[in-house]
Amino acid sequence: MPLTPFPTIKTERLLLRQFVDSDLQNVFKGLSEPDIIKYYGVSYDSLEETKLQMKFFADLEKDETGVWWAVCSSNNNIFYGAGGLNSLSKVHKKAEIGFWLLKDFWGKGIMFETLPIICNYGFDSLGLHRIEGLVETENANCKKAMHKLNFKHEGTMKDCEIKNGKYISLDIYAMFKNE
Repeated sequence: MPLTPFPTIKTERLLLRQFVDSDLQNVFKGLSEPDIIKYYGVSYDSLEETKLQMKFFADLEKDETGVWWAVCSSNNNIFYGAGGLNSLSKVHKKAEIGFWLLKDFWGKGIMFETLPIICNYGFDSLGLHRIEGLVETENANCKKAMHKLNFKHEGTMKDCEIKNGKYISLDIYAMFKNE
């Protein structure tokens, strides 16, 4: 059963809202950009393919396995990127955090403002105990961000996935409700 109503969150600078059909072009722009998808789990070559990602966002909510937001300016005029929680386990009270930003907005503090909002939502509204981030070992910028956001590095899963025909390792980061 989907979250009703969808949890829209607004701050002085940001609006985290449900994805709408008109976001398709921006999602495609982000998830077809080589510098963004280098460390992201999916990429798309067409608007038609990108509809799969839009369906993923909607299915998370419908299946209660997570929630992802379109991250926009507070007046909803500028689409910055996306962030959210997936792989939600109600039994284990945990979820995985993910995010991406359009390149024009890198280095502007948007994710440093967005990720704590997402974590607080997970802890306070979804009753999570643990939020984890799986980061490709070579993704130095994301690892730096996880540290700055007080996620603790728990270890590395070596050669645990295949991407572009090569084994990759993932660093595990976690944040707990009471820390």
